Amino acid sequence: MLIVKIALPIPLNRTFDYCLAMNMPHPAIGARVKVPFGHRKAIGIVTSLSQSSAVSLEKLKNIEAILDDQSLFSDSLWQTLYWASQYYHYSIGEVLFHAIPLLLREGKQAKFEPVLHWVATEKGQTISIDALHKAPKQQKAMNQLLQGPIYHHEVNSLGFTQNTFQALQKKGLSLLCAQEIQSSDWRSKIKKMKGENRLQLNSEQIEAIKRIHHQNKQFVVWLLAGVTGSGKTEVYLRVLENLLIEGRQALVLVPEIGLTPQIVDRFRERFDVPIDVLHSGLNHKQRLSVWLKARSGEVAIVIGTRSALFTPFAQLGIIVIDEEHDGSYKQQEGWCYQARDLAVFRAKKENIPIVMGSATPALETLRNVELGKYQKLVLSQKAVQTQLVKQKFIDIKGLPLTSGLCQPLLKKMQQHLQANNQVMLFLNRRGYAPVLLCHECGWIAECLHCDHYYTLHQNSQKLRCHHCNRQSQLLSQCPRCDSTHLMPVGVGTEQLESTLLSLFPNVPITRIDRDTTRKKGVLEKYLSHIHEGGARILIGTQMLSKGHHFSDVTLVGLLDVDGALFSSDFRAAERFSQLYIQVAGRAGRAKKAGEIFLQTHHPEHPLLQTLLGKGYDAFAKEALEERKKALLPPYTYHIIIRSQDNDNEQAPIFLQRVRDIFESDSLKDTDLWVMGPVPALFSKRNGRFQWQLLLQHPSRKQLQQLVNRCNPLLLSLALNQKIRWSLDVDPTES
Repeated sequence: MLIVKIALPIPLNRTFDYCLAMNMPHPAIGARVKVPFGHRKAIGIVTSLSQSSAVSLEKLKNIEAILDDQSLFSDSLWQTLYWASQYYHYSIGEVLFHAIPLLLREGKQAKFEPVLHWVATEKGQTISIDALHKAPKQQKAMNQLLQGPIYHHEVNSLGFTQNTFQALQKKGLSLLCAQEIQSSDWRSKIKKMKGENRLQLNSEQIEAIKRIHHQNKQFVVWLLAGVTGSGKTEVYLRVLENLLIEGRQALVLVPEIGLTPQIVDRFRERFDVPIDVLHSGLNHKQRLSVWLKARSGEVAIVIGTRSALFTPFAQLGIIVIDEEHDGSYKQQEGWCYQARDLAVFRAKKENIPIVMGSATPALETLRNVELGKYQKLVLSQKAVQTQLVKQKFIDIKGLPLTSGLCQPLLKKMQQHLQANNQVMLFLNRRGYAPVLLCHECGWIAECLHCDHYYTLHQNSQKLRCHHCNRQSQLLSQCPRCDSTHLMPVGVGTEQLESTLLSLFPNVPITRIDRDTTRKKGVLEKYLSHIHEGGARILIGTQMLSKGHHFSDVTLVGLLDVDGALFSSDFRAAERFSQLYIQVAGRAGRAKKAGEIFLQTHHPEHPLLQTLLGKGYDAFAKEALEERKKALLPPYTYHIIIRSQDNDNEQAPIFLQRVRDIFESDSLKDTDLWVMGPVPALFSKRNGRFQWQLLLQHPSRKQLQQLVNRCNPLLLSLALNQKIRWSLDVDPTES
């Protein structure tokens, strides 16, 4: 009897054995099946076929149905996901199901559904419209039908209801038909771009394109390190043009699709081929449609966020990762994978090139260049010649601040606005104020479910926790002493906007943060308004720093950066440096001179001196040397084991026992360094207390082997302690 090993979407990192009935065909590896699991039915994915099982045959249950006649995964994608499950120590079932659209997880068919549309029958085509005068809605619908078919999904938008057409169907006047979607082949239509539509390339861009094209049919990791405005996107476009002409597809990963509409627009303007976008804003049907079109080869380019990495392709020719340093490529909950690293692994399995672009490459990426694993291409020149941007400190010690703004910066703003230019102010803190405090007794509004203060949102009259998203009504008096003297402490973008509206009453202001861009299409509307010159002062969080080209912005002000200078997180300096360069890159992108002003209490700080005096490359070189001396990544490797409980007792006990296991004589490794257990940075989140244990080792391979050996013991410990626990391999947040 054939035994089928099946992965299920559950936390256990194992497969389950099922029998295959004699009358059933052999399922493909990677196909979905429906099986009984406990007291319910479940969808599983076939991982292998075997002639034997460790479980006695009489205890095995039968597969109920085979849902696919072929694998949902290509061989290279299957290998990537299997490797990821092992490397990140995460359930193979959950990894495989994470990689497919939700509708497929629920058992929907992995093929396009026919397009439904209403048509007029022969009887309907000959009937007199006046015969329906007693049913005006039907009369109007019939009149529309006589002009041509009406697609099922268009009925409501045309002002009709399905009931109206069903009533016509009962009279024999209309019929609901299904039409199979006809696939189109873009390969036969694509042509090389005409000369007049091309941008003029500089020598560095030409060299980069030439080198990538020379090795475009084999695995090579290219780091395209280019200063802001150096034309990295144009390099992507030229490289893709060559591949598309050869009939190969491309995957382009971006940090956040909503924040980079310009790159999507540029790709669509350049290429007359099917281009689809994959991100969390799509509904489930749309996501499945893109997945199917990529797998069948109908779409030429897929542009998406980190989860788009798992899209199947008929003939993938290249992977591009824009802003490869960005933290959003690392999943922070559940399966904590790093999309950038997994993309490199997938490119290797596909035997295709991968291009990673950034003005501020991650230190891990630069270390891989040092080791010869990645090839570096440098774009040091701006694609369009611009005037030199001036960078200056404003020492704000002792200066009066108006909602975080000092007078020298306000004067500069006035000058640039009078010259009919735009000003951008960067403050990476949304809301009105990060703290609401009672002036009488010192009470602070704090989230009861998290180790975090509530943020005041004045416009909506709410207090919100930015960690668990809980909110409450704004209080009118202190719950401790009944005082009505409640005051905001600190400045957020909402307060900054309110202050600037009073200081510059006749100047149009646009604020871009998570609060103002929640609704679909709002961000695009704001960006269009900025490009048209409708907004003169732009206020934003880091949303505003990523990938936007504002030709009229000549002044950029960074208001509150001191927190990053003294953080306990060893990655804080790297993050700040990347953010500073990205924000600074928004100034003077056209032919206008630009200025950048950075408000700080510590202008003498070595990090600021290096960044403003020597640039990111000098910072990166110094930072790598410091990491090497301190034995920190990328010269060592980290795994964090996290645990959560409800009483703040079991989680640290569990981690202490885990530490004992790693330090036991049977596992003793003198190169392993264990720190903890200690409370997490945010020790309470969403009602649960969080603790963590850090493992550090100079060998990635040996660290993985140690965790593999301990995993069964950790699992049995966790079950006994009744706590939640997780592993974060190569963590980026402590």
